[in-house]
Parts: sequence; C-alpha cells; structure tokens
Amino acid sequence: MSHSTSPEPIERGWDAPWYRVRTESFQASFLPSDGEDLAEVCHIDVFVTLTDGSRWTATVFTVAEVEHLMNLWAGTDEALEGRYFWVSDGLIVRDPGIDNMTDVIAGLIENGEFPEIFQRVISN
Repeated sequence: MSHSTSPEPIERGWDAPWYRVRTESFQASFLPSDGEDLAEVCHIDVFVTLTDGSRWTATVFTVAEVEHLMNLWAGTDEALEGRYFWVSDGLIVRDPGIDNMTDVIAGLIENGEFPEIFQRVISN
C-alpha cells in the first residue's frame, strides 16, 4: 500500500466517552481509556461509519502493543504462554496515536482493503 495524502479531518473532538473524527468519506469513533493521551494510543476499539451509512468495527493494536501483550502472557496460560496473538477483528498498525490510526483507516478505504479488515456491524 502506498502512503497517500489522506483528506484532513473535517471535525474531531469528544462526544463522551467517544473521541470522534469525521472526514469526507467516514466517521471514526474511538473509545480511549479515561485520561489516555490520544497521540500515544496503542490499543483501542474503533467504530467506523461510511458515507453509505454502513457501520464497521475493529480493534486496533500497534506492533509494540502486540509484543507487550505476548511478553505479558509469557509464563501464563494465556495464548499458550504468549506464543501467539489472535483477534478476529484486529488491525495491527506500526505507529501509535489516533491521528495515525485515522490515516490508516482512510488509506484502507481509498485502496479498497477496508471491508476485508473491518467487521461489518449488522443492525437488526
């Protein structure tokens, strides 16, 4: 994937407990922990609403956070003593921060990979 010039967010801010970022093509709603530095977020749930109204979800981790969790689980019964990491709706990114994660989401939408990675939320 080439790095594109993602459109700048039109709006961003708190809608407690969510931190929302709106662009021309989607709105991302992040659920950070209380008092978490948004530039340092390394593990977070995100819900994305596309312009067609469809809703999608994923849990985003940084590479460093995955390594941290696997090390934490070493010597425990979790994930065969930390020998693997798996999550059905996971997206692993290189760098922390909501701005970086928003750029990745924009890139995935732009290059068409978004529906392969995010899980669609089906409303009843």
